[in-house]
Amino acid sequence: MKKKLAAAVMSFAIVFTAGAGSAFADSKMDKVIDDVLGTKYRSGGTTTNGFDCSGFTMYVFKHLGINLPHQSGSQFTMGTSVSRSDLRAGDLVFFNTSGSGVSHVGIYVGDGKFAHASTSRGVVVSSLSDSYYVNRYVGAKRIMSTDTYQASAVDSADNDDVE
Repeated sequence: MKKKLAAAVMSFAIVFTAGAGSAFADSKMDKVIDDVLGTKYRSGGTTTNGFDCSGFTMYVFKHLGINLPHQSGSQFTMGTSVSRSDLRAGDLVFFNTSGSGVSHVGIYVGDGKFAHASTSRGVVVSSLSDSYYVNRYVGAKRIMSTDTYQASAVDSADNDDVE
């Protein structure tokens, strides 16, 4: 019985720490993402009734005061290229899942993870090191200015010291 309870507690803890941030993260971006985790996939979707990948990124960034076009390839033309080793929360990460250029986008949330609308699982957080994504990674773009990043993607406890 103790082992089952311990396993249940561990599973519960993993669910809350594997999200966009965790139950303890409180950046504006994390809150927007956490609120829509589990939302079903819907082709062309841009609302909480269902998202496609670029509809999800549009939705999150709109809540941060940034307008994005509704197409992953168009989003890829925006911002500044960022190397994988320099990713910060809020950077867009792009993938070639169709075999013909950029066809999928997500939002880097830190710790090697990104939030995205998966066609099979809806809005989820995945690891950039998953072999599926490693083999399809195209690049990343920084859309947020430093000021927007400080206001939106940094935990508010960290943000208190920013002037």
